[in-house]
Amino acid sequence: MTSTTGGARQPSFGWINYRHVASGKSTPHINVYGGEERFWLGPEGGQFSIFFPPGGKFELADWQTPAVIDSEPFAVVDQSEASVSFRHQAVLINYSNTEFKIRIDREIDLLSPPDAVRSLETKLDGLRMVGYRSTNRLTNVGTRDWKKATGLLSIWMLGMYKPGSQTTVVIPFRPGDDAQLGPIVNDAYFGKPPAERLKIAKRVLFFSGDGEFRSKIGLSPRRARDVAGGWDAKAGVLTIIKYNQPVSATEYVNSMWELQDKPYAGDVVNAYNDGPPSPGAKPLGPFCELETSSPALALAAGRSAEHIQETYHFEGDRAALDALASSVLGATLDEIERSLP
Repeated sequence: MTSTTGGARQPSFGWINYRHVASGKSTPHINVYGGEERFWLGPEGGQFSIFFPPGGKFELADWQTPAVIDSEPFAVVDQSEASVSFRHQAVLINYSNTEFKIRIDREIDLLSPPDAVRSLETKLDGLRMVGYRSTNRLTNVGTRDWKKATGLLSIWMLGMYKPGSQTTVVIPFRPGDDAQLGPIVNDAYFGKPPAERLKIAKRVLFFSGDGEFRSKIGLSPRRARDVAGGWDAKAGVLTIIKYNQPVSATEYVNSMWELQDKPYAGDVVNAYNDGPPSPGAKPLGPFCELETSSPALALAAGRSAEHIQETYHFEGDRAALDALASSVLGATLDEIERSLP
């Protein structure tokens, strides 16, 4: 649910809803327990949604997080000092009344500084860090092959972090002509964010993670790179996520809350900033999120697919953090701090 560079008495990086966890109560729509890397499944919206019932309206009143990724426990199947594995089986019904019989296998492994150096292809120069890799496997345990015409699923990882007035999400992207690659960013999820909350530079975009304005953005597989991150200037924490993005994959489930003309024109990486869903309403957290997804999975009966994500948090000397941010994310700390008002 969370990680730290220091131990039980030191600050941790994941956002956790301690009050809700302690209450032991269940809430409608979603149990917002929090968690630094939550396992989810897509799509959220559209005619193949697993969050809206057949015939439901794409409104918050009809939105319901499936129990398998909300409230049902996973079984621990293996555990050591540096690794833990979980498993769970479930049945899902999508908006088009298609049934999916699934098994989820999830393994979490702690990563060392040498692991980070190899994966990120950079130097750490003595920075404090915590890192882990999650290997997430989805298996079709039914007798029916999954088909595009009746809906596909995707593995969806959501990292929930503490928001802050000086927290900025940083997402590198592939530059190029919109006519060939499509728009740089999808900013239409909950309405276009104000200009002071989203800035697009030459090869990287900046998005506010202050937890004060509900908004979401996404990048398509033609634009996204296999890394994203964030800088909490107040706490001095640099976060980097890296994930496997298959080079040839172009079809990702579409999670827009509407009946879709292109249900497989979804995003591979997203960022979400929590805030009141309507004037006077309470936010879910607040928190901010970095999210990554697998391609749409057309799995034959008995077949599996994996989505792998690595999460790192770094603290320490500003010059070393600056070099790391510049090398991996393509922006210096000064550039990140000046990007948004």
